[in-house]
Amino acid sequence: MVGTPDFLTGIGPDSAAEFQELESPEGDLHLRFFVQSGNEFALQAKGIREVISPSPDRITPIPNVSSLLLGTLNVRGRVIWVADLGQFLGDTTPLNTDRPELPVIAVEDQDTILGLAVDRIVGMDWLDTAQLIRRTNAPDSMEPFLDGQWVLSGESERVLRLLDQVKILRSARWAT
Repeated sequence: MVGTPDFLTGIGPDSAAEFQELESPEGDLHLRFFVQSGNEFALQAKGIREVISPSPDRITPIPNVSSLLLGTLNVRGRVIWVADLGQFLGDTTPLNTDRPELPVIAVEDQDTILGLAVDRIVGMDWLDTAQLIRRTNAPDSMEPFLDGQWVLSGESERVLRLLDQVKILRSARWAT
């Protein structure tokens, strides 16, 4: 059966299946996620090195560093800093680390990698950047790190904000 042409095409003599063209996605691939406050964000997939879900006890706290940093994490022999993205963006509520796994998005620019700890990852989605609204009504604390936002269809109050990982990595906030 495997060697028959019917197996390869998926259409047999008794099959009434029709070919359907796959729609090509519009826009770019993005990772969607939530921070502790319930705000939803996206990052372009091309700037993400990987997504991991380590146990919080694998993150080693480091004294005398920015309060935004949760600590360091060893990922296949490479030590990366892990930050609470919500607090970095101005949330007052720290990320809940009392759970079995903590979603961490490792972003990269040149040779710098930073782990952004988030509350929940939604998944990957094709988002049309032509629909991106450049002006946002975001708080001043997060505005410098945004490239814009989408108003989610059917939900006029809910927005999906696009973050720029390079601006986050190069921020002077890490020194405070």
